[in-house]
Amino acid sequence: MSDAVAAYLAALDSADRAMVDAVRAIVAGAAPDLVEEIKWNAPSFRDGADHKVTLGIERKGGVRVVLHRGTRKLDPLDLRALDPEGNAAWPATDRAVVTLADRAAIDAGESALAALVRRWIAATR
Repeated sequence: MSDAVAAYLAALDSADRAMVDAVRAIVAGAAPDLVEEIKWNAPSFRDGADHKVTLGIERKGGVRVVLHRGTRKLDPLDLRALDPEGNAAWPATDRAVVTLADRAAIDAGESALAALVRRWIAATR
C-alpha cells in the first residue's frame, strides 16, 4: 500500500474505513495486477496508465465504485454482457457506477462485484 493510500484510509472514520477496505479487497482479488494509488482524492486502481476502478464514499453513506475506461476513445461495449446481474448504473457507455449502501450490501454483492470488475478489466484492455 502506498503512503498516499495509507493516509487516505487513516483519515476515514472506522465505519467508512471498514467498507472501503472490504471493497478494496474485492477489487484487488478480482484484478490483482492493477496498481492502487490515490486519484481524484480517492483510492483508484490503474491498469498501465489507465485508471479503471475508483472508489468513493457516498454522501448518504455507503461506497461508490466507478468503473471507467481511461482517457482513450474505445469502441462501445455490450453493457448487458458485462453486467448480466444488473448491479451497475451506466451513466454513459464509458463508465459504470455500483453503489453499495453498507457493509451488508458489500458482503452480499462480493462475488457479483468481483465478476463485474474482472469482465470490465478484460473488456477495456
